[in-house]
Amino acid sequence: MKIKTGILGCTGAVGQKFITLLQNNPLFEITELAASNKSSGKKFSDAVNWTESNPIPEKLKNKIIKNCKPNLDCKLVFSGLDSAVAGDIEDEFANAGYIVISNSKNHRMDNDVPLLIPEINITHLSLLKSQITRRKSGGFIVTNPNCSTVVLCLSLLPFIKNNEIEKVIVTTMQAISGAGYPGVPSLDILGNIIPFIKDEEEKIQSEPLKIFGKIKNNKIEFAKIKISALCNRVPVKDGHTLSVSIKLKNKTTVDKLINQIHKFKSNNKYTSPKKLLYYFDNPGRPQPSLDVNLGNGMSVSVGNIRNCNVLDFKFTALGHNTIRGAAGLAILNAEYLIGKGFFNK
Repeated sequence: MKIKTGILGCTGAVGQKFITLLQNNPLFEITELAASNKSSGKKFSDAVNWTESNPIPEKLKNKIIKNCKPNLDCKLVFSGLDSAVAGDIEDEFANAGYIVISNSKNHRMDNDVPLLIPEINITHLSLLKSQITRRKSGGFIVTNPNCSTVVLCLSLLPFIKNNEIEKVIVTTMQAISGAGYPGVPSLDILGNIIPFIKDEEEKIQSEPLKIFGKIKNNKIEFAKIKISALCNRVPVKDGHTLSVSIKLKNKTTVDKLINQIHKFKSNNKYTSPKKLLYYFDNPGRPQPSLDVNLGNGMSVSVGNIRNCNVLDFKFTALGHNTIRGAAGLAILNAEYLIGKGFFNK
């Protein structure tokens, strides 16, 4: 039997992506749609400005949108809510016994909330014991990282498994879909680059330290990596591209680093792609228009690892911001929770 599932913020860009990705998922059934007071009480097809390439699923067209209150007929809710309102609403659902998988920033750095990329830090689910005890309802929150953080951490994963990363300098070129809908005004972004995205630098500089941290005494000891981020919005629809320079503690070579990526194996569970990381020797790859949908949007591409004159090495990374960096990762996190037995408790 499929798990009854609700979408909070169902009319937004991330909410729509949840609906698209879940419609054929064998584990989850969307039984509830919820949004703001502006949309609640309306049929979904009347309230949403549908921007996905596939049509609205027939069974959801006439479904009535409800308020984001914990009286929904489901066990699990995926939250695509705006951070301006997400924090309190997600707490309310978790305190009422729901499992909340959040794409919002509000609870990412809470001490007992996993900031989860399951291929990296699945052991952080042990934090949920403390959270479940604190809330007393059986409910809890698991969060996704920032979309650029996801791409950065997955691109670093093969290196950090075999070395110690000391410093990272990363410049992001972030797609306009990352700003939601309607997003960035066309007169601001067409033929232009906007060299500032609110709060992005801070997220990228702090979140990987938690993700790569180790559990000690039921708490996360953050990784000791110095990260400097510069963030830009660029006129690309989907796909965040990162230019990354790293300093490693131990000496190695470009060939050894490339070999680590080629040898790296995905655990390929659930919707995790068969090939988690793609490597391109071609200095002109990866590119959003060519590579963003590799692994159905769940893979990350790395290209052109080479020596760096300031740190040790530099490379390009690319990932799909609304799939691997948002809705797809949230669904993958829920699938891992099933595998770890959290829906049986």
